[in-house]
Amino acid sequence: MAINTQDSTCLPLQEKIVHNNKTARAVELVILAFLVSMLIYRVVSFKDQEHSLPWFLALLCELWFTFIWILTVCIKWNQCSTKTYPDRLLKRLNEFEFPTIDIFVTTADPILEPCIITMNTILSLLAVDYPADKLALYLSDDACSPLIYYSLVETTMFAKLWVPFCKKYNIQVRAPFRYFTSKSSRFKDVSLEFQHEWKTMKNEYDDLYNKIEVASQRPFTFTCDHNSDFADFCDVNRSDHLAIIKVISESTGLPHVIYISREKNSQHHHHYKAGAMNVLTRVSGVMTNAPLMLNVDCDMYANNPQVFLHAMCIVFGHKNDQDWGFFEFPQAFYDGLKDDPFGNQLDNLYYVENGIAALQGPFYGGSNCFHRRKVIYGLSPNDKIKNGSIGNEDLHKVFGNSHEMRESAAQILSGSNAKIENQKSLSSLIEAAIHVAGCTYDYGTDWGKKVNVY
Repeated sequence: MAINTQDSTCLPLQEKIVHNNKTARAVELVILAFLVSMLIYRVVSFKDQEHSLPWFLALLCELWFTFIWILTVCIKWNQCSTKTYPDRLLKRLNEFEFPTIDIFVTTADPILEPCIITMNTILSLLAVDYPADKLALYLSDDACSPLIYYSLVETTMFAKLWVPFCKKYNIQVRAPFRYFTSKSSRFKDVSLEFQHEWKTMKNEYDDLYNKIEVASQRPFTFTCDHNSDFADFCDVNRSDHLAIIKVISESTGLPHVIYISREKNSQHHHHYKAGAMNVLTRVSGVMTNAPLMLNVDCDMYANNPQVFLHAMCIVFGHKNDQDWGFFEFPQAFYDGLKDDPFGNQLDNLYYVENGIAALQGPFYGGSNCFHRRKVIYGLSPNDKIKNGSIGNEDLHKVFGNSHEMRESAAQILSGSNAKIENQKSLSSLIEAAIHVAGCTYDYGTDWGKKVNVY
């Protein structure tokens, strides 16, 4: 009996597409011929030059340029990209089979990185097409700003309206500041129900925007009451303070939302974003311990609601775990000039990255990247450690003195990690999370050496 090649169970979830770049190769060869000719001319004409030193220096510069150019051409000689098929994924797997994912959003200054931009990034991630009970979003605030915390609380309240609206009408751009500025956003559905809900949602977003903007334009004031949510921010120095961790949302139909401001001390270097990512890894390990982690810069919103499904095509599309340790989505920039005269879209960089993808895969670009937690913990992608085979002393040396951290690491390394929905209440884990968010926790351990993101 012949096999039906259109059967979704037989078709790949992801595949590498080899690009036809014969024209580009021909151009590169012509340029190489010119470079070689120029170098030959420099060498042959050297003895006839009156000013030999400038001629020699020019020769050295051109030799170095040619060397770098040849290396670059070798990298991008073969071009390929990965194509994923989320429609096949949904036909092949049930949602309960999807792995849990911890999402990290990092910000460091509410002035240089406006809160409304950060909150739009968060909203776009909360509204993705993925089971909400399998997601947890952590916002790392290196400014220890009550304004950022206030904005996150207000945004989470708005998300309870925004996320159902996006999924009900299959909105494709789920960052409100982009959706509501689109000329066609209002007319995708002409039903009276949609128009009414669109107006309601627009008013709600305008209200959120105004709250955050008003709070941003003047010194943020709050009540220093022990019963206040802002009590932890009273008299706080952004460069010298204890860790603050707050659970904003838990089991409310949205992904978990957790606010983190790690401990800082003027006598200990905080290592900027690298330090924040290590703290996020530890805190999330204690609280939700998802096998996959996604890190996103605060100004990088998800422009495709199925981005997590595309990611799952990579996860389930490889037969062997050893084939991947991380994968990432390229950055794109909106509102650019039509012909991009200044190269802001980084097209040339993507051209090089496609060449790297044909060799062994892309390099880590710092954002929009899915990491396997066990790889961050120092384990090879295709390795697994038997549960109980790691001694407590070894775990202590690598992961520190937190019992919860060691226990969660052992689960990940053995491949027996629990799902988010089966974990303890997040609020009950705040004390343990604050402990691993300390600025001296990684001293005497492998954090930052063998166990780290950066």
